[in-house]
Order: sequence, then structure tokens, then C-alpha cells
Amino acid sequence: MDTNSIGSLLLYAGLVVAFFAAAASIVGRWRDDGRLMLAGERASVALSVILITASLLLVDAFLSHDYSNKYVAHYSDNNMPWYYLVASFWGGQQGSLMFWCLILAICTGLVVWQNRDQNRDILPTVIATLMGVQIFFLGLMVLEANPFEAFRVNMPPANGRGLEPLLQNPAMTFHPPSILNGYVWFTVPFAFAVAALFHKRLDDTWIRSTRRYAVVSWAFLSVGNLFGGMWAYQELGWGGFWGWDPVENASLMPWFTATAYLHSVMIQERRDQLKVWNIALVMVTYFLTVFGTFLTRSGLIDSVHTFAQS
Repeated sequence: MDTNSIGSLLLYAGLVVAFFAAAASIVGRWRDDGRLMLAGERASVALSVILITASLLLVDAFLSHDYSNKYVAHYSDNNMPWYYLVASFWGGQQGSLMFWCLILAICTGLVVWQNRDQNRDILPTVIATLMGVQIFFLGLMVLEANPFEAFRVNMPPANGRGLEPLLQNPAMTFHPPSILNGYVWFTVPFAFAVAALFHKRLDDTWIRSTRRYAVVSWAFLSVGNLFGGMWAYQELGWGGFWGWDPVENASLMPWFTATAYLHSVMIQERRDQLKVWNIALVMVTYFLTVFGTFLTRSGLIDSVHTFAQS
């Protein structure tokens, strides 16, 4: 089997494992079966390993100029330096979805490890929620945007089409992954908020468990928007701000709501107030992160930032 076949097989395996992790967590929590809940935790960690391996295969395909891979042929060429080859990983729709799943898998592994001795009553619901998100994005890749899709010919092209010239800027090696990281890391507070609602645990326990994830998400969004401004100033001459562009505005909106959330949770912790407001802010912020990903990679809006058609 070649690299593309192995990569595709890993995506299918990841989808099956995500389904199993979600089902084992839900049924285990419902039946109060510790073995099933533990199986769900271990399956979610196994999914992390699967997606890290698949991502490394895709990066290696770029670095080795494997033009039998359609995604590699479309977003790289022989003359690109290694750092732009790595940046090509998230340069298009398929790779961005892969990057989404990779970071979410790493976050899930961290959640399982950090909560091995705490939040045991709500952890299965948290894992089921995270796996539901993984199933959605893995399903998109498997059905519509597989980054390991290969040409159906014996001889691959001698050279690729290359990365979009507007993206060949040092700031773009930091801007897209920072924005995507900011989007993905906020999935953890969202999953804990869903679990808190489902189990009627609206005290500040879930907030304390997810504070660092929210701060990391906010930090990545801040850095990503900063580098986005630098890129816009250098490449587009927009004066360092985004003006009318809907895609950059879409990445700025969750930054505003995440900032509000980080401030309002302090009131809940100190005065036991704004419980519903904090839940609402988490839900809105997560919705805006998914909406921002959709605008950027669906091609729905005609923008210099939408490097995909679907």
C-alpha cells in the first residue's frame, strides 16, 4: 500500500474509532459501566494517535513532493522552501479540515489525561461531545474532502501547481494555524458546557476545568488576528486592518465573545452570578468558530481569503 492508501485507511479507521468512543461513553454513562466508560476514554486517546500519524504522513507527502496526491500537487511545487511546504498542509480545504481534527484530537487526549482523577461523572458526556465534533469533520474528509485522494493514473505530474502566491508570506506560516488553533481549542469549554447543562452542574467546577483551554484559544485568536493584519498590510495594502473582508471579520467575532467570557467567568467564580450568561457566551463563541471555519474553507463568500471551492 502507498502513503495515500494508508492515509485514507487511517481516516476511515479514525471515523470508526470516534463512533466507538462516543457510543461507549454514552452507553457506559447510562449503564454506569466503568469498563465501557474507560473504553471510550482509551478509544479517544487512540484516535489522537491515529490522526497524528495521518497528519505526519500528509506533511511527509509535501516534503517529499509526492504529486500522486492531488492535494499535494495542487498546493505545492518543487521550488518552494520547506517551511512553505509545511504551511501548505493547511493551505486548502482538505488540509484545514485535517488540521482541525488533529488539534481537536490532541485537545481530547489532554482532556482525558487531565481529568483522570476529577470530573469523572461528566467526563463521558464531554468525550461524547468532542467525538461528535470529530465525527462531523472526519465525515467531511472521508466523504467530500479527502487530503489523501490520489490521481487515477500511473504517472503523477512532474511538478505541482504551487501554493497560492498571496499565501507565500512569512506571516501566513503563523496566521492560519493560529486562527484554526483558536477555533479548535474552544471546543473543550463547549463540550464541558454541554455536559454541565446535561447533568445540571452549573456551578463553577466546569469553568475551572476549562479555563486554560479558553485562555489558550483566546491567545491563539489574538496572535492569529495580529499576523493576519500584518499579512493584509504587506500583501493587500489594506493599511493593516481588515475593513470589509468577511472572512477576517469572522475570525475577529469569536475573539470578542471569548474576551467577554474570560471576564464574566470571574464574576461567577467570585459572586456565583452570570451562570446562564457564561453558558450562552460559550455556545455563541463555539458557533462563531465553526461559522468562521465554514466561511473560510467552503468558498461560500467570494474573498481573497477563501482558498477553496466546494
